[in-house]
Amino acid sequence: MRTGVWLVGGRGSVAAATVAGTAGVRAGALPATGLVSELPAFRDVPLPALDDLVFGGHDPATEGLVKRVERLAADGVVPHGLPALVRTDLEAADAEIRPGLTGTGRTAGTADAAVDALAADIADFRRRTGAADVVVINVASTEPPARPHPAHASWELLGAALHRPDDAGVLPPSSLYACAALRAGCPFVDFTPSTGARLPALDELARRQGLAYAGSDGKTGETLVKSVLAPMFALRALSVRSWSGTNLLGGGDGAALADPRRAAAKIRSKDRLLREQLGGPVQGGVHIHEVPDLGEWKTAWDHIGFEGFLGARMTLQFVWQGCDSALAAPLVLDLARFTALAHRSGVGGPVPELGFFFKDPVASAEHDLNRQFDELVTWARGLSGAHR
Repeated sequence: MRTGVWLVGGRGSVAAATVAGTAGVRAGALPATGLVSELPAFRDVPLPALDDLVFGGHDPATEGLVKRVERLAADGVVPHGLPALVRTDLEAADAEIRPGLTGTGRTAGTADAAVDALAADIADFRRRTGAADVVVINVASTEPPARPHPAHASWELLGAALHRPDDAGVLPPSSLYACAALRAGCPFVDFTPSTGARLPALDELARRQGLAYAGSDGKTGETLVKSVLAPMFALRALSVRSWSGTNLLGGGDGAALADPRRAAAKIRSKDRLLREQLGGPVQGGVHIHEVPDLGEWKTAWDHIGFEGFLGARMTLQFVWQGCDSALAAPLVLDLARFTALAHRSGVGGPVPELGFFFKDPVASAEHDLNRQFDELVTWARGLSGAHR
């Protein structure tokens, strides 16, 4: 049974690493390192097989996946021989990518017309590939926070606003894609901190149509470490006085987050974990800087000041250096597989049990990585029984 994976941002580095990595694992050229869904805990869970995944997406970029993966190889992200080995798979996925939201006329007229066009692309992909289900995953660049709009409060108000030409900007791009996914009968996952489906009106639509949605902001690096360390301080009754993080980013992520408005959305997502795990805000915060020389790589340096017994002041520091696309790609595959299972099991609305994968999980205040993993295992096994 084929499962479609429709990637918004389908020609970006994360999408390219996802498609190339899947093809490499299928060919036996790469191990399934980093794939949570391949852990023994999920061995008996009826997840879609990697061999059954087919890829498409939306992206106005003109550089194809082959060239993108060749650039990833030149940057040392993927093995040098991989682009040639998986070229056929890359070309097949690239042929299924449509421009989506561009400035060339696809967004002209009402927002409803734009949503219809996006949903038609997804529906056509499902018919062409014979996929039983399609999971739509947003891996595009982070967008600025959405401007509040009265129509966001309910689907009745939003549905009316989508038809008005003077309300063409009622939804940010990520929410237009989320709305299109739901209109096409597909679950939606936001791997970015963009607004996506996290509006009351779209939550209402997802619940009404019995479609799952999850997000947001994939937990790939610095925040992954925080989700382990923050509970440690809390459980040992150590008082965290300050926690400062400095992020140095290259590539498309660094360029996008050089925009203070986009960076604000990312920082808000990254800050949520500490606030909820430590019982309130702490001094310091997150600071993001673009360093083009880093290319596809990123570095995060954290300085933690804490207080122990007798008021003794102490510090902990860590450095995380990694490649975001290589860290994100297996999680995208995990989310596609788990979300497809949820869809086949009739799950609708937000899926807090997928919070294990996110910095800012919808419908959940749990950030402890071990507890999140236990919730994921229990949920997936429970769906397995229902699925059978």
